[in-house]
Amino acid sequence: MGFVKEFKEFAVKGSVMDLAVGVIIGGAFGKIIDSVVNDLIMPLVSRIVGSVDFSNMYVILKGNVAEGMALVDARKVPGAIVFAYGNFITVAINFLLLALAVFMLVKGINSLKRKQEAAAPAPVVASKEEILLTEIRDLLKK
Repeated sequence: MGFVKEFKEFAVKGSVMDLAVGVIIGGAFGKIIDSVVNDLIMPLVSRIVGSVDFSNMYVILKGNVAEGMALVDARKVPGAIVFAYGNFITVAINFLLLALAVFMLVKGINSLKRKQEAAAPAPVVASKEEILLTEIRDLLKK
């Protein structure tokens, strides 16, 4: 019974719940970034490069792969080694956009924290007389 109680205390702590919420929101945010990259950015890059499907861009390093074969099919050819740079570039752009979005989010939160700290009133500094009177009061209470 002690294990269950200990696990319950661990699971409902604020930091664990915050982490769970962060993971869930991060997963959903990652899907949004994937959509931005795959549906908005990569078609523009493909238009500039001149290829319809950017993720199928590769170089044949070894093997007998037919010209214009899809990347998935080229990888299935026995003995074929392909250098899939188009897929890598897509994933790299995805990562950079996700990192930029997280940076902007953290920067915004930090600026809000700084504003709250600046708005907080400064602690009142007691004068020498107030400190002495407080000490005398505390001594008289004893």
